[in-house]
Amino acid sequence: MSSNPVAETVSALMPRAKEELAALVAFKSVADFDQFPRSESVGAAEWIATALRAEGFQDVDLLDTPDGTQSVYGYLPGPEGAKTVLLYAHYDVQPPLDEAGWVTPPFELTERDGRWYGRGAADCKGGVLMHLLALRALKANGGVPVHVKVIAEGSEEQGTGGLERYAEQHPELLAADTIVIGDAGNFRVGLPTVTSTLRGMTLVRVKVDTLEGNLHSGQFGGAAPDALAALIRALDSLRAEDGSTTVDGLAADSGWEGLEYDEEQFRRDARVLDGVGLIGSGSVADRIWARPAVTVLGIDCPPVVGATPSVQASARALVSLRVPPGVDAAEATKLLQAHLEAHTPWGARVGVEQIGQGQPFRADTTSPAYQAMADAMAVAFPGQEMQYAGQGGSIPLCNTLASLYPRAEILLIGLSEPEAQIHAVNESVSPEELERLSVAEALFLRNYAAS
Repeated sequence: MSSNPVAETVSALMPRAKEELAALVAFKSVADFDQFPRSESVGAAEWIATALRAEGFQDVDLLDTPDGTQSVYGYLPGPEGAKTVLLYAHYDVQPPLDEAGWVTPPFELTERDGRWYGRGAADCKGGVLMHLLALRALKANGGVPVHVKVIAEGSEEQGTGGLERYAEQHPELLAADTIVIGDAGNFRVGLPTVTSTLRGMTLVRVKVDTLEGNLHSGQFGGAAPDALAALIRALDSLRAEDGSTTVDGLAADSGWEGLEYDEEQFRRDARVLDGVGLIGSGSVADRIWARPAVTVLGIDCPPVVGATPSVQASARALVSLRVPPGVDAAEATKLLQAHLEAHTPWGARVGVEQIGQGQPFRADTTSPAYQAMADAMAVAFPGQEMQYAGQGGSIPLCNTLASLYPRAEILLIGLSEPEAQIHAVNESVSPEELERLSVAEALFLRNYAAS
């Protein structure tokens, strides 16, 4: 990184940032209060509120959102007449999954092989630290040249829409000229990237019933309709022979224009086993950024250990459908529901219940804020030009903000590059990425103020 006062300040702040990220990662802030104590999320929210107050933020508050979680808000006034920038991150995290699969404890930040490991280190508690580092660097080098609003969401990973609904009920609260969403990531470590599109998503629970109760598979099997087999048939109908997603009436042939994703590199990033083929058709970028993708997230059925010789009377599954920009998520939900109902065999009773939904997003990359970010990233990542990539994941808040503030420019950056393995065991963050992106955000705020 070329030497400049902002970069030097961020570099000097990195040991403190590691200590703070360790403190934040230690909170088991999974916003599923059936599995994790609410107190863990409250603790993380209060930690962020305290950090904002220490930086001079005003009106710091823990907002009670309609889904029963809290988002942290703060306002840092800038010079009179300055532009307003909203900085977003979320402090809730995914469950650790199989804790035995973690090399080190998931809620204990641990340095290993030059990376910091822990649940939420990249997604997205590291994003909270990125915002704090950028603001501290500016304060130490002439001051923050814009008005800053910070919002740290408490239930992004659950998709329950609490902050979206709160923002709709209080539209003035998050109003800004530009919004920086710190929940995306570079295409590769060291390659500065803004995310220009997000797939939307719908989440449904499918329940199939065939019998009043389980039956002995020897006495009744072969004629009694098996609910688990019926569910498997219905789920299998969501994929073509090559693995492409096939939902009746849903287009699945769009193409991606922009940064391409080398297939062999994708195999390494996705840790595909030797000899196992990728699914779908078209380029990798087409498949993960421009086309729908269905995933069966879970099935309720008897585990192998302790299973009895029974024909199953009922079975359930949780199904996610990602949809690209240009597709209405609500319409995709209706098509998915109709497809599952039409493809459940043997007249089995089927119910499809929507659990969550978020619209896809496409940014306007021609806006002045994007040029300000490109110039900032060129300094923070010497010799590299800012790239535009899609992201297969969903951030429903983006569309809410775009709808509420149609003139606002929205940029997506962050720490979730492929090596971070977010949502998986052994999630980690690159401290070099945290440092460079903090510098980039600080320089962006300075550039944007002058534009």
